[in-house]
Amino acid sequence: MIRVVGLVAKYQEPKAAEMVRWLAPWLKQRRKKVLVEDGVVRGAGVSCTKKQLAAKADLIISLGGDGTLLNIAPLVERPDVPILGVNLGGLGFITEVAVDELESVLAKTLEGDYEVEKRMTLEVRVNTKNGKLRKFRVLNDAVIAKGARSRIIDLETYVGDDYLCTYRADGLIISTPTGSTAYSLAAGGPILEPALGAIILSPICPHTLTNRPIVVPNKSTIQVTLRSFGDTVILIPDGQPGVRLNNGDQVEARDFGLPVSLIKLPSRSYYEILRNKLKWGER
Repeated sequence: MIRVVGLVAKYQEPKAAEMVRWLAPWLKQRRKKVLVEDGVVRGAGVSCTKKQLAAKADLIISLGGDGTLLNIAPLVERPDVPILGVNLGGLGFITEVAVDELESVLAKTLEGDYEVEKRMTLEVRVNTKNGKLRKFRVLNDAVIAKGARSRIIDLETYVGDDYLCTYRADGLIISTPTGSTAYSLAAGGPILEPALGAIILSPICPHTLTNRPIVVPNKSTIQVTLRSFGDTVILIPDGQPGVRLNNGDQVEARDFGLPVSLIKLPSRSYYEILRNKLKWGER
């Protein structure tokens, strides 16, 4: 049963703040405890950090775009807690509920009448030569990218114990099926059904044109070692603040083993979303 509802919203977005001001009393009228992310709207509910909200809420409503949802999703460590993504404008592949649909969808959700889609997440580790370890969980992708003035970089890549290749490129995108419609798509990667168990490796502007994106099983562990000196190279997890990499540092990615539950509309298929968002079939 849903007793506690958490609201997260895009910062400094008037429309998101307006939605919170409407949603909070609407939920309270239905005897739900409302948690609101710090800094969004004062007095709308119990103010708390994202991490606290993710730990306490029975349902999380994300108001904004895909980026807003990507900020909260990795913090939700209970796969039975659904996230309802509300798209306030922009492309939005994982925030599929429109503002004018929210009230009816939310009413059904609070009654337990909803469907969820389990989306795999990746555990990404950065092992540095000096022994430091950084860990991240991502829903979309982890991007290894060179700085604006850096030269092409070398990325020695293994899939499990098998050597794949050393990419000479501007970077490498390690993506989930959910992330296949994000940066990976712009880099020429394939679109995967979100329910598939797979990991995509998409090189960014590879020097060798035959270095194409490749899809590997989600049971694989991806190991990428930077083999370049003196360049600015950053690991960026789900568009969040990055970690600088040095020659010899290793990035390791594998299935986190804990999916994220996204509420989906039974009336709207994934292929319909692709058609509408990517304008397929239009002339």
